[in-house]
Amino acid sequence: MSADNSTLLETVFYGHPPCDGWTNNTEGAFYHLGNTALFLGYMGGSSAYGSLFIFGFMTPAFTCLALWGWMTMCGVDVFTWNLLLLVACMLQICHLIYRLQQDGLANEELSALYSAVYLPLDVPVQVFKDIVGACENKVLALRVEETYAVEGKTPINQLSFLLSGRIRVSLEGQFLHYIFPLQFLDSPEWESLRPNEEGNFQVTLTAETDCHYISWRRRRLYMLLSKERYITRLFSVMLGSDIANKLYSLNDKLFAKSGVRLDIRLPSLYHVLAPSPPGSEGEIVFRVEGGEGGKRGVGFQDSCWVLGGGLWLCCHCNVCC
Repeated sequence: MSADNSTLLETVFYGHPPCDGWTNNTEGAFYHLGNTALFLGYMGGSSAYGSLFIFGFMTPAFTCLALWGWMTMCGVDVFTWNLLLLVACMLQICHLIYRLQQDGLANEELSALYSAVYLPLDVPVQVFKDIVGACENKVLALRVEETYAVEGKTPINQLSFLLSGRIRVSLEGQFLHYIFPLQFLDSPEWESLRPNEEGNFQVTLTAETDCHYISWRRRRLYMLLSKERYITRLFSVMLGSDIANKLYSLNDKLFAKSGVRLDIRLPSLYHVLAPSPPGSEGEIVFRVEGGEGGKRGVGFQDSCWVLGGGLWLCCHCNVCC
């Protein structure tokens, strides 16, 4: 075996006539242009876009080398090999483009949503595609002064997420707060009901500008959440954060007699003030609609008490914690 290897090496290195001298002639523009493109192409990365970069440079490189073999070298073998390599590169480019389209998102607005909200949370693209697939990859629109929900009339049968525009929230004509892009439109209403319960909006949502949003039908989203635990935890975090933001975005127009701010949108905080009983001066009497099952509770102005749904209201600073 060693003798055979030695014979092969001798044949490769010494079994051909030595060069009598190096030529000073250049091979022409096609040859040098092709090799320059190869040099640039091999600087690409290992990702799908990096591979597209590599094959994007290799295609013109082998085109130039095929032309060089046909027009300068006049060699069928040189031309044929470079032509085959050119075809292979073009097939690779077609495959990469198809793969990127399959892995991509339906439109620019959904791509922007993924980049702004889900990518910082390290949500995989495939999981995001499952989420937007539950809303059929559709982006819906609201025109100026068009209502998304009317208090007491619109059923709570969907969950929506605002992509662009601004929504005004009001109760009996009184302004409460705005909903801005990348916020849920109806997170408090969604959290107020169990899967087998029904209810209507307690506020009116009106578009102040042209708005775009995505919307999940209630039944279809519950089916997705029941199958995917990761998506369930993701929605739980996003809805909790959104409700907390809505708490802090309420204006200062709604107060109890003691000066405590009221958040009427949150079912665990939606309460009806009752007259203070005799001998309870300085106390706040409230009724919780939702999280506390309608129980009555008493809290003092300079203390903290639970309002239901895991929320505490600090009467001293008038904020929920």
